[in-house]
Amino acid sequence: MENYQRTDIRNIAIIAHVDHGKTSLVDVMLKQSRIFRENQHVGELIMDRNTLEREKGITILAKNTAITYRGVKINIIDTPGHADFSGEVERVLNMADGCLLVIDSIDGPMPQTRFVLKEAMQKKLKPIVVINKIDRETARPEIVLGLVQDLFLELATTEEQLDFPVVYTSAREGYAVNTPGTKSTDLIPLFECILDKIPPPSIAQGEFQMLISNLDYDTHKGRIAIGRIQRGKICSHDRVVNIDSQNKAHPFEVGQVFTFMGLGKQEVECAEAGEIVAITGLENASIGDTVTSPLQPEALPRIEIGEPTVRMTFGVNTSPFGGREGKFCTSRQLRERLFRELETNIGLRVEETDSPDSFLISGRGELHLSILVETMRREGYEFEISKPEAITKDINGKVYEPVETLTIDVREDFVGEVTELLGKRQARMTDMHNDGEGNVRLEYNIPTRGLIGFRNSFLTATRGTGVLNSQFLDFQPWCGEIEQSRTGALVAAEAGLSCTYGLNNSQERGILMIDANVPVYEGMIVGLHARGLDLAVNVCKQKKMTNIRSSTSDIAIKLVPPMKLSLEQSMDFIAEDELVEVTPKSIRLRKKILDTEMRLRARKRTESN
Repeated sequence: MENYQRTDIRNIAIIAHVDHGKTSLVDVMLKQSRIFRENQHVGELIMDRNTLEREKGITILAKNTAITYRGVKINIIDTPGHADFSGEVERVLNMADGCLLVIDSIDGPMPQTRFVLKEAMQKKLKPIVVINKIDRETARPEIVLGLVQDLFLELATTEEQLDFPVVYTSAREGYAVNTPGTKSTDLIPLFECILDKIPPPSIAQGEFQMLISNLDYDTHKGRIAIGRIQRGKICSHDRVVNIDSQNKAHPFEVGQVFTFMGLGKQEVECAEAGEIVAITGLENASIGDTVTSPLQPEALPRIEIGEPTVRMTFGVNTSPFGGREGKFCTSRQLRERLFRELETNIGLRVEETDSPDSFLISGRGELHLSILVETMRREGYEFEISKPEAITKDINGKVYEPVETLTIDVREDFVGEVTELLGKRQARMTDMHNDGEGNVRLEYNIPTRGLIGFRNSFLTATRGTGVLNSQFLDFQPWCGEIEQSRTGALVAAEAGLSCTYGLNNSQERGILMIDANVPVYEGMIVGLHARGLDLAVNVCKQKKMTNIRSSTSDIAIKLVPPMKLSLEQSMDFIAEDELVEVTPKSIRLRKKILDTEMRLRARKRTESN
């Protein structure tokens, strides 16, 4: 039997490089579709409801919403723009028939633009190119369109994919036009283009079938499976089977069925093919499973996700302060939380190690792993993490490592410093472009391990003005050793409370990382040494009391303000023999071997070997 089309629905994904205005555009689409009351205050970045998303200004989790225009329901899937969360993009594109490819009218196509467009073309999605931020003074929509056409020529697999519609928008001002320079007051040209160019869902004949593309959780309803119905229909209390990764069928009874509208879900009695739904009652369902009718139990192809490139260990906090600040501190609690993360974070891998107290976690990049660490920390977990390292492969007896494309935008004054930094990290320049106004774009291929710890050095070298973006390219033969640029650490030699006198003596040796009156323990890192080797310092040392008065004794000691590191900076900063202690209240740096004498012996043994 032939497929048929359902013309009252459009399913689209919004994809873009980070910070190109994708979530802001969804905001305006929601507001102009009249789904909110006239007096309802909804604020900005409506779809970024996660606290971390709002703090960092990036989308981390893919989310579903929907609007209605001219009687047609438009299901919208907002996706992350950062390369580390590309696993979110890969799995949710299965629910869409078309996509809005949002591109900044100043930056043009960026590394993640190439990745998301390639994914969309492989899934045969119909793209609409949205050139955003045309209200900016430095906007160059015509030039950017030419760059986009070049990108399509490079990635297209069929001639039809080269014939794409283009809409020009300003998400900040809330308007869209078909031609740059013309006037508009709303997004109607964009809505019309979606209805005209995005194909309606093609419906297969047969019994109910749905691929689970996302999972949600509710304290009352339990696990909620989200996906697009490929064929048939689903009603509450229907009997279904869930086909897992081992191709085993598990029977379930559907609880409730929801569709999406605006920022929430609407409970419905039944939903038909072509619709994106959320279903309760599937207790052990996982992303990639197929939910289908027991009358025709056929599994859909599972979602294929790119492999991880960076890994690090998570372990129980073994410092002298362990268990003081966290709510969940044991290996059992840590294990349960990490394996629970696998249910929704399918780009992640968790492996058990020889030690029951530590776990090897692999992800798509430093940011991917740091978001997990920060999320767990805010949930009350206390643990320690190692320095991130690149994952290598053995292919035909040769070592291969992940290599990324790195795009850097800097002022031409800083090109020399940045080039020198990257040269030490085995980076190879592939392109360089100067816009004639002092702005330079550099493109490199660089091993992933060369990027670990690079961001801090880069921001320092460019006085905080540089912008860098990277995207996984492929695995290539080992590029050679990378020289370490970090100096040694100032390490506390005694436990106690840091005091001004001890800190004053220590700050002459390097840069401090703690204030006075901070509890410290032996082996805790309290600063950065000015020289290459680690140095044990006593920051708890107090001035001895005497009965001799001094004319200068009342002059207060002035301490240089300490260098405070964020979680991401701490992960970049630590060396291989160091750990980051993460608690809900604190982030501390420490040596793996806390005892000063044992650490010196271990270093001598390493040097002699």
